[in-house]
Amino acid sequence: MSTPSTTVGGRAGAPRARRAWWPGRAGHAFVAPYVVLLIAFGVVPTVYAIDFAFTDATGRFAGLANFTSAAADFRFVPAIGHVALYLLFWLVALVVLVVGLALLLHGLTARVADRTLRFLYYIPGALAGAASVMVWLFMLDPAVSPAGFLLRAFGLGTFPQVIAPGHLPVLLAIIAFWTGAGGWIVVMYGALNTISTDVLEAARIDGAGPWQIARRIQIPLLRKWIVYMVILAFAVGTQLFVEPQLLSQASNGVAGRDYSPNQLSYDFAFQNNNVNTAAAVSVELLVVGLVVAGLFVARSGFFDAD
Repeated sequence: MSTPSTTVGGRAGAPRARRAWWPGRAGHAFVAPYVVLLIAFGVVPTVYAIDFAFTDATGRFAGLANFTSAAADFRFVPAIGHVALYLLFWLVALVVLVVGLALLLHGLTARVADRTLRFLYYIPGALAGAASVMVWLFMLDPAVSPAGFLLRAFGLGTFPQVIAPGHLPVLLAIIAFWTGAGGWIVVMYGALNTISTDVLEAARIDGAGPWQIARRIQIPLLRKWIVYMVILAFAVGTQLFVEPQLLSQASNGVAGRDYSPNQLSYDFAFQNNNVNTAAAVSVELLVVGLVVAGLFVARSGFFDAD
């Protein structure tokens, strides 16, 4: 005896067929806009840059000539050194302080304080890079900054003294942390919430204190999230441009318009009219980012199942 739900060709069978048809298409529908944007603004510009990097101004194949031309420029090695030092300060501060603040936030028992702090952490990330630099141009000027007394206490009485080239790695790391760390704190806080409370309670029963729980349970379970954060932060850090560029304009060149490789690439393209060498610098940054990301993923077991 047949039932309406099993009748072939009946009305009851149609909704089941639609339910079976829709899930597969729904995934494609959600992914399609991202794929289109990825191709338009990621793949196509990358291929375009690679083509320029290996050709000359006439469009002929030039081999590695553009790469050697960029490396031979007197500004290239200093720009690499500047970004490397900036990345050292930025990544260390990001890992240590983001994980530490996320652990402190997760340990709060007052839900109101919890939510308030998460909101406050996230506010700086709502500002675009250029807007955040404008805020810091005000903060770093001893004449108008509310922290001017602190700057003067360090012997920094004028804006050019504050943004001297030797100070820029630390200053840029502070700006980057202020802008981007809050969002990562919220992400780490969410990751901490996925840790089973049974595991944490068992550790407390065994006599583990907050420091032991953090070091032996929470931080190891956050490892993949930390690796993910470092990969993205490294990629963003190597593309440093807006902050030193605006500081250079505001200081009439004290900060330098060729502080980072991205600035140097911009200078090659729009000051020297050498788009091919500019593309070569961009491709080098892409390769460095991919290699470092690959090393982190391979050494951390990022895609291993827990």
